[in-house]
Amino acid sequence: MSDDQVLLKVQDLKKHFPITRGILIQRQVGAVRAVDGITFDIYRGETLGLVGESGCGKTTAGRTILQLYRPTAGRVIFDGTDLTVLKGNALRHMRQRIQMIFQDPYASLNPRITIARIIGEPLRVHKLASPQDQVERVQELLHLVRLNPRFINRYPHEFSGGQRQRIGIARAIASNPEFIVCDEPISALDVSIQAQVVNLLEDLQDQLGLTYLFIAHDLSMVRHICNRVAVMYLGLIVELAAKDELYDHPLHPYTQALLSAVPVPDPKAERKRRRIILEGDVPSPVNPPSGCRFHTRCSRAQERCAQEEPTWQDVGGGHFVACHVV
Repeated sequence: MSDDQVLLKVQDLKKHFPITRGILIQRQVGAVRAVDGITFDIYRGETLGLVGESGCGKTTAGRTILQLYRPTAGRVIFDGTDLTVLKGNALRHMRQRIQMIFQDPYASLNPRITIARIIGEPLRVHKLASPQDQVERVQELLHLVRLNPRFINRYPHEFSGGQRQRIGIARAIASNPEFIVCDEPISALDVSIQAQVVNLLEDLQDQLGLTYLFIAHDLSMVRHICNRVAVMYLGLIVELAAKDELYDHPLHPYTQALLSAVPVPDPKAERKRRRIILEGDVPSPVNPPSGCRFHTRCSRAQERCAQEEPTWQDVGGGHFVACHVV
């Protein structure tokens, strides 16, 4: 795709959390390198999936893109504007166009205020509706996420997990954003509810022209909803490709191991598959391995892998991978 179709450009983004010691005088003795130099583009109207095991930095990447965490280094260019240099009113105005759906529907809603105030908060902050029009807009948003508009005076504890996540979605779309980070929006829900929420997100994308960064663990669901998929390991993206290309022809050994763990709904095919078991634990982001960060768990690692960091290369058709073996 051409550059004018790019909505978000992430360039060498890093987020390091300092480790300090001392009681009276705090001094930094190290850093947790949660996100350590990721680069990718997201095109208008698409859904980019971001996958990887727990602790690899997916959620931190999403929050840093939205400037909920200020980056240590790198740039986040949204529709031509570098978010990393914005402050105060300029950043608040930009946040009308970029929103987030949080992972835990129980922790992300204030239990002390009504649904009308929760969903109406973006309308008040960005001055998008008068107090008289806010009630009507909140009811419209509840109808859009398939909840009863009469529920506006209820509190979060009166709803199930799936209903709470719909309320979170309604709050995210209240300011008419263009880009939404979906931070594992279905992982805390029952399996029977997950498909309903994903279908709702797809319908809203079609109706409102939304662009998503979809962070998830469920690789089957990622293939269903996403256009392209990026695989993250220990703060870095190791592979990125269109969903069918990635699932049918994974190149990085880590991607191959992840996909080998996805259940197949065919007993005969499942018996023929070879599961790739990764040995050892994920290294610490405080002191990541030299060279390729995956070499300590990779069965195909060579001497070069421990000494030299692999370059990010395009192997054709928009399929990118960082691996010496490929």
